[in-house]
Amino acid sequence: MSPLVPLRGSEAPRNTVILGDCVKVMATLPPGSVDLIVTDPPYAVRYRSRNGERLLNDDRVDWLEPAYCSMARVLHDDALCLSFYGWHQPDAFTQAWKAAGLQVVGHLVFPKRYVSSTRYVANSHEQAVLLAKGRPPLPRVPARDICRWHYTGNRRHPTEKSPQILAPYIEAFSPEGGLVLDPFCGSGSTLRAAHDLGRDYLGIEMDPRHRETAYRRMLA
Repeated sequence: MSPLVPLRGSEAPRNTVILGDCVKVMATLPPGSVDLIVTDPPYAVRYRSRNGERLLNDDRVDWLEPAYCSMARVLHDDALCLSFYGWHQPDAFTQAWKAAGLQVVGHLVFPKRYVSSTRYVANSHEQAVLLAKGRPPLPRVPARDICRWHYTGNRRHPTEKSPQILAPYIEAFSPEGGLVLDPFCGSGSTLRAAHDLGRDYLGIEMDPRHRETAYRRMLA
């Protein structure tokens, strides 16, 4: 279930968590082999958790364009990518999406019941974009662009998302039995949500600790 080196062939590996740099790993995957991407990349904000933990590559933006171009290559034609992003780096993220040929077709907001940080304003939401490759068909039941936040306690990862907030979009934007990719899979929340909805999953994570967490989570 968990090769550390991606497999080559006519199809992408399924139901596994790969350790590695997602750009290098995606370069080994066949073009157009993924039905949906749902991911939460570093926001390039030098995030530090309450216990001092940092995220790899969160202090730079040079990986953004290669990562999104790689995502666009492995995504099916006329398919979608849901990506969280950092509003602190709007130009860098927008430039990466445009370079990849991905069009913004939706903006999602996840309001929180608590304040996660305070500066000029009290920050109490997360945000994501829905990116399209080509012209994906409209879903039978459109997902809402505002979804209530479910706090995980960040027990598995410093910026852990809940499968509950991801599930409605995976259900709306991917077919049963389809392959859902998360190239920044962290603790595996996307993978867990995809699996529970009857989708296959593929996770990529470059931090060995978090890859192990995601792998073990999928064994549960």
